Amino acid sequence: MVQDIVIGMAVVASLIYACRRLMPATSQRWQAALANSLSTASRPTLLRAVGKRLQPTSAAGGCGSGCGSCSTGCGPTSPTTEQPLQFRERSSE
Repeated sequence: MVQDIVIGMAVVASLIYACRRLMPATSQRWQAALANSLSTASRPTLLRAVGKRLQPTSAAGGCGSGCGSCSTGCGPTSPTTEQPLQFRERSSE
């Protein structure tokens, strides 16, 4: 029975990790929904504290961060100009 519980916990942890890596926006929405439901005034103090701790952090993007999500037009910077690759023969010393 203990082995089943441990394997189940490992599967759930793997699922959470995969969701956070492959669907970051969706997992943040789910996390925010869970945090909001735990933070309601009708919940006990401990659950409200857990809800406050689970609240996802907001993106700290600003001008020059490269996010390109605001209407200021700062967007991602263009890549530097490309330089051609030059090969040189080894000197036989």
